[in-house]
Amino acid sequence: MAKMGSRKHLKRYKAPEKWPIHPKEYKWTVKTSPGSHALEKSLPLLIVVRDILKVADNAREAKIIINRGDILVDGRPIKDYKFPVGFMDVIETPKSEKYYRVLSDEKGRLLLHPITKRNKGFKLCRVVDKTTLKNGKIQLNLHDGRNVLTEDQYKTADVVKMRVPSQEIKDHIKFEAGTLGMVTGGKHIGERGTIKDITITKSSMPNTVVIESKSGKTFQTLKDYVFVLGEEKPLITLPGGK
Repeated sequence: MAKMGSRKHLKRYKAPEKWPIHPKEYKWTVKTSPGSHALEKSLPLLIVVRDILKVADNAREAKIIINRGDILVDGRPIKDYKFPVGFMDVIETPKSEKYYRVLSDEKGRLLLHPITKRNKGFKLCRVVDKTTLKNGKIQLNLHDGRNVLTEDQYKTADVVKMRVPSQEIKDHIKFEAGTLGMVTGGKHIGERGTIKDITITKSSMPNTVVIESKSGKTFQTLKDYVFVLGEEKPLITLPGGK
């Protein structure tokens, strides 16, 4: 039985340190299902419902709420309590008419940023890589696990504004100097600013980006850590209204 439990669950002390749970309160916690976001970059839907939204007092109540289809992720009712919720996902509780976008704070912890009903119908997705298919169409592989077919030319690290749940691309932000970006990894995680310079190497050395924050501070980070948010202003609302 212990072996079976270890496959279905996760010991709390082994859970990502950024999860909003106490590592010593209980022995086990829920383990995310394989899917759209990696374990270390996501939260199980049960933890979102119980520990962040606090619409359930315990795991049993959270499972009932989720199984009823009362929680929507990117416009779809999700009934898997282990479903991985990650960066830029849109969370909706239709009965209470509350809407949130999953972002990260300066410590890399995922947070639910309240948004308006008008903004719940889209999300931003980063192009991780792309594949050319036999019919000549391009398949975009996005940061949230989606694969989208398109005839337009997008580059790796560009960001698309996508309707959810239809997956229709409505806008496009190029990854280039002058755009606004958020850092999603490394020691500058959660910081935002204007991309000032992009260094692309042709060696084994990683590509880097120089960002200038609103305060005028400049810092360098890896290209893979930068998620562009818009040109003159972000396409989404952000914590603090910035």
